[in-house]
Amino acid sequence: MNRRELLLLLGATITAGRGLRAQQKAMPVIGYLGSGSPAPSNPFTAAFLQGLGETGYVDGQNLAIEYRWAASRYDRLPALAADLVARKVDVIAASGGLEAAVPAKNATSTTPIVFFAVSDPVGNRLIASLARPGGNVTGVSPLSIELMPKRLELLSELVPQAGAIALLVNPNNQQTERVIGDVEEAARAKGVQLPVLKASTESEIDAAFASLAQLRIGALIVTADPFFGAQRDHLAALASRYSVATIYPWREAAAAGGLISYGSSIPAACRLAGILVARILKGSKPADLPVEQPTRFELVVNLKTAKALGITVPPSILARADEVIE
Repeated sequence: MNRRELLLLLGATITAGRGLRAQQKAMPVIGYLGSGSPAPSNPFTAAFLQGLGETGYVDGQNLAIEYRWAASRYDRLPALAADLVARKVDVIAASGGLEAAVPAKNATSTTPIVFFAVSDPVGNRLIASLARPGGNVTGVSPLSIELMPKRLELLSELVPQAGAIALLVNPNNQQTERVIGDVEEAARAKGVQLPVLKASTESEIDAAFASLAQLRIGALIVTADPFFGAQRDHLAALASRYSVATIYPWREAAAAGGLISYGSSIPAACRLAGILVARILKGSKPADLPVEQPTRFELVVNLKTAKALGITVPPSILARADEVIE
C-alpha cells in the first residue's frame, strides 16, 4: 500500500467513525423522572414501554432511557429534574403525579414534558387547556383526585353502619388540602364523620392504622398519592390485620388483597404517556397534543377479602363491578 492509498484509507476510516458517532448521537434520549422506586413501579414502567413499542420505539435499539428515581422523597425531584435537563434529554417523562410534573416544568421551559397521572392539570397551572396545552407540557390526566367523593360514597354503601370513615393523606402531596376539602363535603352530605390521618413514611402508615384500631374506625379511604401507590401491598396487609374496610384508587391494590378499588387504569395511562412521548420524538409539539383522559373507570371488588373481614358485599355493588376477585 502506497502513501496515497494509506491516506485515503485513513480518511475513509475517520469519516466512517464520524458517521457512526453522528448516528449514535442521533438516538433520542428520554429522561424518566419517577417519584417512586423501580420495583413497585414495574407494572407502570412496562406499560410506558409498551406504548413506546407500539409506535416503533424500543429501549436500547432506537432510543435510550435515563431513569431517575426519588424513592418517594418528593424533595429530591427538583434536583433530579434539573439533572435530566442538564443532560439534554429529548423528552422528560414525569411519572408520579403533580409531584413529578411540577419540578420538571420548573426545570425547563423548552424540553418537552409528558406527565403520566396529574389531576386537574389546568387548575394546577401545568397547561393552558386540555385541548391545546400550550408551552412544553402535555400528558395524561386520570381524574384520580376528582373521584375521591365517589370513593366515599362507595365505601358508605359497602359499610353502611360506619358512622366515621377515615381519610389517609400524604401531607407532602401538593393536592392534599383540596382532597380533604372535597371529601369533607361528601362526608357531610352522607352524615358521616371524617377523621384525617397523615402519613409520608412507612412507619407513619403503621401508626395511622394503629390509631384506627384505637378509635374503633372500621372504614378507610386511601388517597391517590404516588407514595401510597408504592405502598399498596403494605396498605392491604395492614387493612387485613386491623380488619379495616378500605377503598383504594388503583386496581393493583385490590389485586394485592385490598377490599375494593375505584378509578381509571394507571397502566393504561402510562401506555398513553408512552404514545405521547413517541409522537413528540416524531416531531409533534407538546403544545398541540391534547391531554389524554380516561373514558372508563374500574370498580374492583375482592370477595375473598370481604369474606375475611366479615363483610357482605351488596348486590348493588357487585352488579356494577367491572371485576370481582374471588
